[in-house]
Amino acid sequence: MAPHAELDEHGDAIVRLAEPERPAFSASPPRIMIVGGGNRGIVYAKAVTNKTNGIVIGIVEPVAVKRRYIGRKFIWGKGTPAEGQEFETWKEYVAWELVRRENAAAGQDVSEGADAVFICVADQMHRQALEDLAPLNLHIMCEKPLGPSLDDCVAIYRSLVPDPSAQPKKIFSVGHVLRYSPHNQLLRKILLEDKAIGEIMSVNHTEPVGWNHFAHSFVRGNWRKESTSAPALLAKCCHDIDILYWLLATPAPGSTKPPHIPRDISSSGSLQYFKQSWKPAEAGAATNCLSCAHEPDCQYSAKRIYSSPQMASRNQERWARIVCPELEECATAGGPEAGKEALLAKLREDYGPDTPAEEVSGRQWYGRCVYEADNDVCDNQTVTLAWEDEPLAAAGETPREALAGRGSKTATLHMVAWSKKICTRLTHVYGGDGEVYADSASITVHNFKTGDKKVHYPYVPADGGHTDADEGLSRNFVLAVDRIKNHGADVAESQLHLVFAAEEARKNKTVVDFPSWWEKQVVGKLGV
Repeated sequence: MAPHAELDEHGDAIVRLAEPERPAFSASPPRIMIVGGGNRGIVYAKAVTNKTNGIVIGIVEPVAVKRRYIGRKFIWGKGTPAEGQEFETWKEYVAWELVRRENAAAGQDVSEGADAVFICVADQMHRQALEDLAPLNLHIMCEKPLGPSLDDCVAIYRSLVPDPSAQPKKIFSVGHVLRYSPHNQLLRKILLEDKAIGEIMSVNHTEPVGWNHFAHSFVRGNWRKESTSAPALLAKCCHDIDILYWLLATPAPGSTKPPHIPRDISSSGSLQYFKQSWKPAEAGAATNCLSCAHEPDCQYSAKRIYSSPQMASRNQERWARIVCPELEECATAGGPEAGKEALLAKLREDYGPDTPAEEVSGRQWYGRCVYEADNDVCDNQTVTLAWEDEPLAAAGETPREALAGRGSKTATLHMVAWSKKICTRLTHVYGGDGEVYADSASITVHNFKTGDKKVHYPYVPADGGHTDADEGLSRNFVLAVDRIKNHGADVAESQLHLVFAAEEARKNKTVVDFPSWWEKQVVGKLGV
């Protein structure tokens, strides 16, 4: 559907864009296996089912209640799972699939296998999962980050691309979803194709994580410790770094010029607030919210965040299901109170000084006091990227044209925990001819030459993940698989990202020369 233009109460132009259309189904639609039945597995199973031209055919998940939830919602419905629709481990799935292929090659009547797999397991499990799945030679979408360390990323590359000189036959995608939201795709068009504000000079980009979201995921949850997950910048903001690279380094569509790589990277940040020194005196020696006298007055009360009607929201429902995967089954069997009690029982779980360190770090403690947790990731961090003039003239171009898109510029990313907004990115772009403000719901363009203001409203669903980016990534990935499977298309390459260099800059309190870093840390290790 074409954009619909109108005027607001100030007479400024408004452009509203319709929802992207669902691709048409081929006779043999892409068949998708989900590996990992946590929140991201649910998100992608839902997106594939509702927004793409593919189908989910199986789930790999060791926790039975999580496996059944995805199976009933998106695979076998109210019936029982058929052979090949559920597995506890990916090793079990690989073994089954290899036998299925042998039987198919022998002429036996077997079910059709998967064309692609979505990797949605914990970050530190990505490398092992991808190495074990590599023999199946499937199309792969791996949830971000690809790996918690640069060594893991290099190892994954080697396992999937044993011969770098060969043309890839399968798609490998990392879940940097922000590229796929209608909002950011329109923002890129406005900046790089329409050149609505001329040459980009500076970008300020903020990722407001959300006070309760940060407490759930980065103080009590999976991503609270670098040693068991990754730095917060990598776990939370690798796709924010990616979107800055996409807007500022990747050439506009149709250009034959190489990316304009940033020259310098610097970063600063620390764990500022979620630590014992900020614990309210009223909380005393309590380490768990459900045994704390200060709980009724504490904004970070686990009971409040996960069960209070005051905090009721889609996020609360999702987080509560993460805390207590059997919540829905308990409520179905015993009513709402049974579900609530199951949730509170999970929140009461705690550890003491005699609990083995491996047990403490090996699981989540969602009822733990946020000032007494074992978290160590940054709750506030900035990254600054800087580019130098690198003109590159095509045939017949003037010096000014050679510099277009390749001039000096800066970009600053700010990840902050304490915000009312949850992951609703804010981006301010300053150009030679105007400025753009984008807030994940709208894009406002001010033109210095004409004085005009135009507000664009891309499609943003009420319940879409990352403002429809989860659906957008799924839609584009499955469509690409469909084109290769059914329409003879080739595989395209993906991009690099800069988070590991930024973390090195933060920890060493230095400015990293990125091209030199890339040659030493990546090209040198790969031997390409």
